[in-house]
Amino acid sequence: MPLFEIKGHEAVPVSQVEFPSEKVLQSFVEKNLKAIFNCSFVASEFKTGAVHAGRIDTLGLSEDGNPVIIEYKKVASGEVVLQGLYYLSWLKDHHGDFELAAQKALGGKASIDWSEIRVICLAPSYKKFDQHAVQAMGANIELWTYRLYSNEAILFEEAFRGGQVSLQEAALGDKNPVMVEAGKKAALTKAQGGWTFDQHLDGRPDAIKSLALAAQEFILTLDPAIEEAPKKLYVAYRTTQNIVCMEVQKQKILFFLKLDPGKEPGPPGISRDMRDIGHFGTGDLEVTVKSDADLEQLKPYIQKAYDQVGA
Repeated sequence: MPLFEIKGHEAVPVSQVEFPSEKVLQSFVEKNLKAIFNCSFVASEFKTGAVHAGRIDTLGLSEDGNPVIIEYKKVASGEVVLQGLYYLSWLKDHHGDFELAAQKALGGKASIDWSEIRVICLAPSYKKFDQHAVQAMGANIELWTYRLYSNEAILFEEAFRGGQVSLQEAALGDKNPVMVEAGKKAALTKAQGGWTFDQHLDGRPDAIKSLALAAQEFILTLDPAIEEAPKKLYVAYRTTQNIVCMEVQKQKILFFLKLDPGKEPGPPGISRDMRDIGHFGTGDLEVTVKSDADLEQLKPYIQKAYDQVGA
């Protein structure tokens, strides 16, 4: 779909342009890593040693503490997927190298969770066999596209995420794994580090389970691109970064939203400013939900967090 600029009452098409080089693209993303993917920058052109003889374009640390690998291509190419797989394999066996780099870049702030390694491939477009290759290998690789426009706007979109639908499931329907994934979005949860959404409901009263399921359905139907990422102590919902984190307790559910409590104080009586208070998950606005009425009050704020993170 073309991009239009509104001038008066006219829709004026905005042309696409290219980065001068792959290095310029990489430098732009690294300088804006927090805004785009909400990751902390760890290293650029990270050497993987004499034996492996490679250079990881960008290393980062996600807001959930997971290592992040980013590989770039200025033109459509399956090579970026192969590079991502290559470096993912290396990082799984070299935790110490990453931890040293993270400590050097971030100091004592670097708390690393190895339950998941995010691999982000960034290119203008992908071919069908790239998506199928990622799906066939069951690898946790995210394929992202970018479009740079002449009015200095840039658009990042997730094209495909591997490791969520089995090959048997992908063979169903129209046999397009991308469409199968979208169709199963609300029914499937991505196990990360052995954790699933259902485990967060274990031992909870039926009323709390019902609230959690209703919240899950509302969040995932906001946008097919929203991913459910269960962690040990909470469940995160994210696009390029976390929108909201849900902590299911026995008598209540805590939601931590990516909103500024100074500007969005949340539903009265059930909200709290968490900017200076430690908590699980990410997000500075806490909303406590104990009933259907509380959840209904929460929903507009989840929508606001989604809009602010960037649809």
